[in-house]
Amino acid sequence: MTGALRLPPRPHLPGRTPRPDAAPFGALKAPLADCASLADFQHSAAFRAGFACFDQGYFWEAHECWEAVWIRLPPASRERQLVQALIQLANARLKAAMGNAAASMRILERARVAWDAAFSGGKARVFGVSESDWADYLAK
Repeated sequence: MTGALRLPPRPHLPGRTPRPDAAPFGALKAPLADCASLADFQHSAAFRAGFACFDQGYFWEAHECWEAVWIRLPPASRERQLVQALIQLANARLKAAMGNAAASMRILERARVAWDAAFSGGKARVFGVSESDWADYLAK
């Protein structure tokens, strides 16, 4: 169990394993409609669940959680850039887990570009994440 999200016994691999039940993701996503500030998104169950999924190697599931946050963030904001980088990082890790190293490397480069954009101008932290956390996420 990850927060309010019950994870399957194994991470989802598109085209290889059955797609997880959408209902638990919906329960995480629904409250995002009520977020009135960036801080609300940062502290949302969906954003936090994305990290929990990622940390456990559930990269498709992390992507699902973070995408729901990303779509609601202001365009061109540092926060949106950060969440885009996290989504792409999860996707790169998913492609690697599926044995597609070339796609993983391409997506990882896009993730790094979005990460750099999120921290451009010397911003120390975005949504509680620091620029130096990149290496930690790569190691997971």
